Amino acid sequence: MSASVLSRCVDADAAAWSEFTSHWDELVPDAYAAELGTTRLRRYGHFAFTPADGSARLLPHDAFVQPEDSNPLYIGRDREFEPLTEAFADNALLTRLIRLLGGVATVLDDAAEWSVKVTPFRVLAAPGNAGEPAPEGRHRDGVTLVSSLLIGRDNAVGGESTVYDLAGTPLLTATLTEPGTLLLSDDRATLHSVTAIRPVDSFRCARRDVLVVTFAPCP
Repeated sequence: MSASVLSRCVDADAAAWSEFTSHWDELVPDAYAAELGTTRLRRYGHFAFTPADGSARLLPHDAFVQPEDSNPLYIGRDREFEPLTEAFADNALLTRLIRLLGGVATVLDDAAEWSVKVTPFRVLAAPGNAGEPAPEGRHRDGVTLVSSLLIGRDNAVGGESTVYDLAGTPLLTATLTEPGTLLLSDDRATLHSVTAIRPVDSFRCARRDVLVVTFAPCP
């Protein structure tokens, strides 16, 4: 979905986007990514979305857990991340994004309530090094709907997103370059990956900011 279409769908002007993107400056280091040699910052929030009234409520903070048949790097491992800041969790644009994505999820499956995991990421690559947005490679998230929203990128080459069918055949390849561009896929029927980023200017770090939101039916 293009940035212009998304902005119309969530009624967001330049000021709303500017306020929203400022939250990426408050992310904290991801120790699990650091184990793999990648500099990644993130936070995590867990919401419940109810299609009947379009409401999204923040749930008590919990560990980030993915099903065993999804991310191969963290099978059986609960990961602890810092929660979204209160201002981020209460941001009106985030609420509208969840509501928009909830409408898409409801088309894919009929659930009375959805478990919504919201993860803002910042990946950095120092000169001479690569930053891995998805060090696990080609994978599923073990949900119904997975989405990746580009918030911004600077001095970066790479970061190419590919969606595959379950046999590994590429269905779509795109490099998200315009902030506000949204990539969505049915995670039950696809795999996805993102290539590394590297600095264009070898004297400065590369940066790629995204928001990943996933939807799965509540148990």
